[in-house]
Amino acid sequence: MTAPAGPYTPIVRAGEWLVVSGQLGAVGGNLVRGGFEDQLRQAIANLAALLEANGASLRDVTKTTVFLRHLASDFPRMNEVYMELFGEPRPARSTIGVAELPLDALVEVEAWAHLRAV
Repeated sequence: MTAPAGPYTPIVRAGEWLVVSGQLGAVGGNLVRGGFEDQLRQAIANLAALLEANGASLRDVTKTTVFLRHLASDFPRMNEVYMELFGEPRPARSTIGVAELPLDALVEVEAWAHLRAV
């Protein structure tokens, strides 16, 4: 997991919910090499690590927001990776094109996860 790039908490528990701040495709404060798909895979891996450290997994995610620097060109590739990593049923999702992201990242992913009753 990478330390936050700003003054915020990466994951917060709110009752039965985990709210995960936007995750970049970074390790140790540096973006992974390889471009968009590698950054997306790492962002989701970072998201999964935060969830797992708090008793949840990607299967518990109910809503994501994906921020893309290049919406037109990266949206189809994002869908492919997203379907692969989230499986069925996939969470609800919003995808937003943005001008800039921290560290000059190409993608950022935030999520809400519902904790299942034990």
